[in-house]
Amino acid sequence: MHILKAEAQGEGAEFPPFLANHLPMILVALEHLGAPPDRVVAFSRIYRMNNGLVPCPEVTVSLTAESWMSALGVREQEGALRAFFTQEVARLGSAAAIQTYLPCLAPGIAGSAFHPLMRLSYAVMEQDEPEIGVALGYWAAAFLILDKDTATEGVTDDPVNMLVRAAALPGLAEAEPESDLVWHHMRAAARMPGFAGVADWLIMREDMLDRMAAGALALYAETMSFEALHALTGCHWLRQLCPLAPDMAPLLRHFWVGIAALMPKMGFPAMPSAERLAAWRSVATPGWDAIKQAAIASDDEHDISLCFSAFVEWQRTGDALYQVVAAKRMGLIG
Repeated sequence: MHILKAEAQGEGAEFPPFLANHLPMILVALEHLGAPPDRVVAFSRIYRMNNGLVPCPEVTVSLTAESWMSALGVREQEGALRAFFTQEVARLGSAAAIQTYLPCLAPGIAGSAFHPLMRLSYAVMEQDEPEIGVALGYWAAAFLILDKDTATEGVTDDPVNMLVRAAALPGLAEAEPESDLVWHHMRAAARMPGFAGVADWLIMREDMLDRMAAGALALYAETMSFEALHALTGCHWLRQLCPLAPDMAPLLRHFWVGIAALMPKMGFPAMPSAERLAAWRSVATPGWDAIKQAAIASDDEHDISLCFSAFVEWQRTGDALYQVVAAKRMGLIG
């Protein structure tokens, strides 16, 4: 496993056309799900064969604490940003480096459709200092701000209500992304005039991440969509940063703005009623062992990611709906 992780770390965080390289994280997820070593090796081989991974861009400039922000959002500088943050993690230690730089990076959490958050969270989970540096570099390279500067006051402390309000905004259906990439859809929606002020809608509460996680689970149960999958898994990833982030509020706020910007891509779904959620929770499902085995056998990285995050969140909450959506994702129930 150590060799596979080292090989994966040397490859670019994305591959053409701007798709996130999940391999470093899925190797970890497979291990946590209980995959045998030969299956992990096979997945690594298949993933590389299917996706044409590319090397990390070469280091062309030397970045410093004074200059690194000049490379924010410049994918061509991923190598230089990786080098800078790897050095900073080695110099400061992983916790101090995250606490130092995460406040600057938080507004760009939407970059590469939240996958830098995923990579950092998994690196923190594994206490892998070199990988933490790589993840911070990826976050900086893919940095994407969706917010607009407005004087809008907070309107709700309910993240689900915020999504409902966003779905009702005029003009979002006319957003025209330049491709079908998720982060292109997010950026296109956020650029629409009607989206102005959304970033300021949410009034923070101490339990906001728990409320977001519940909302993301309900949204995924309703839509079973690719975008809502990232809302569910994203809440799991954010939870890994809670012990280290100096202030979770900016991360949560900017993350949920990204989910709101995906409402057009999801077809402006209605949120399920309490009765509908209760009915889903009563559905008979296979046990977690069967779900895990189905995920381990899958060559789809999102199957593995979803089932791992759902299992961890189920362990935390005991909410049967996590088991239902994971079993449904794996085709074990209708």
